[in-house]
Amino acid sequence: MEEPSHFTSSHRAGHDARLADQDRTLAAMHQLEAALGLAAPGREAPWLERVRSGLAALEEATSGEFANAEDPDSLLSDIKRTQPRLRTRVRGLRTQYGQLRQAIASARAELDEPGDQATDFADVRQRLS
Repeated sequence: MEEPSHFTSSHRAGHDARLADQDRTLAAMHQLEAALGLAAPGREAPWLERVRSGLAALEEATSGEFANAEDPDSLLSDIKRTQPRLRTRVRGLRTQYGQLRQAIASARAELDEPGDQATDFADVRQRLS
């Protein structure tokens, strides 16, 4: 993708950071999807560990994206400043980032909870897919 020549070095750095965040998030999503797709019956502990690892990677990646979205020099901040009619949408996107991060943290906490009941793998797959 070619960049317009009027980008400042700050814009270029922000653009590069955003692309890196997107790549990292996509890789984390693929890691989680692969873990969820593995056979679980009879392999509960390794399956659960891979799912936890995938969630941890996704949480780390989305944290980076969220930090970038909140940065005053981010693309979202620039849109909010320069496109008043899109401010509500920017606010909505930032809210969705927060909700996504909260859902990931909640899923991790639930899977990390020690309990005497067996994990319902089909339910975990359904909720995280």
